[in-house]
Amino acid sequence: MLKKHVVPAIAVLLALASSSHAQEPPSLTYGSVARLHSKALGEDRRINVFLPPAYEKSSDRYPVLYLLDGSAHEDYFHVTGLIDFLATYEVMPRTIVIGISNVDRKRDFTPPTKDEKDLAAAPTSGGAGKFVSFLETELIPYVESHYRTAGTRTIVGQSLGGLLATKILLEKPGLFDQYVIVSPSLWWNKQELIQGAAESMKKHQAPDRKVYISVADEHPEMKATAQKLAELVKNSGWGHLQYQYEYLDRENHATSLHISVYNAMKYFYKPQG
Repeated sequence: MLKKHVVPAIAVLLALASSSHAQEPPSLTYGSVARLHSKALGEDRRINVFLPPAYEKSSDRYPVLYLLDGSAHEDYFHVTGLIDFLATYEVMPRTIVIGISNVDRKRDFTPPTKDEKDLAAAPTSGGAGKFVSFLETELIPYVESHYRTAGTRTIVGQSLGGLLATKILLEKPGLFDQYVIVSPSLWWNKQELIQGAAESMKKHQAPDRKVYISVADEHPEMKATAQKLAELVKNSGWGHLQYQYEYLDRENHATSLHISVYNAMKYFYKPQG
């Protein structure tokens, strides 16, 4: 019995040691910065770009993960490191990560609201429509014309970013192939987005989507609306839909994103058979 447990553990340790020495880079630069002017937003925007390690030495084309809250001081480094790690061990394909740096996330990630509490907390809110236009007509075309992309587009958003990712899923589901929606702020404008979700999904059909939704142990309204969204997605009638919902009862709002991205990638790229 002992050998059955020891041998695989030693093999894993040897693999880790071997890969870490073989892949040791000459410097610790982890990505690059690109800038583009957005007519939709009327401002310059920064994106943090991670290319797979063999990108410059190959002619391969890669799927792309678009990360909301992708500033260097937000989620860029830990999510990029996770994606690189999972790809190294062939849990998922090598992937380009586009971290979208924030200028005003309360403006960019929120639809208009008439709720006084929303307006008091986010007086610049209401710019989600313009930001989606930026993604669709400017950022995605820029990425696809400047990098060797192919196949799957994934979006990752948490909290207000999850609200925006939900808006895209409901209104423009063809914009991305895979959606990672973590603790979405669906309470926004008295739950207006979730209230119109069923009708929106009937109107905007999108086959072959993959959707992962999670929520941590946090505010009851956030938990209830995330579960409601999951039920609506499950019952959407979209062809060949794959979806997973997780209640992360041991996590909180701060700790849920990393484990959610990990679980989502494992789910999206699980071996078929």
